[in-house]
Amino acid sequence: MFWTLELASHLEDAPWPATKDELIDYSIRSGAPIEVIENLQELEDEGEIYEGLEDIWPDYPSQDDFFFNEDEY
Repeated sequence: MFWTLELASHLEDAPWPATKDELIDYSIRSGAPIEVIENLQELEDEGEIYEGLEDIWPDYPSQDDFFFNEDEY
């Protein structure tokens, strides 16, 4: 499983919280690249509910990781 910011961005608007199957269904319906679907299929399916993208990709950068001041724009 290999995530990039570009691939992960396709799941930002997913209906969180969601199960693995719901995320795969959302990815297919939203036209996400096949790599996103393949990455989701590689997740271990124990009936787990994912609360957000950070549950799938723990290294996903948050807003705090960027070094710009939103108030300036």
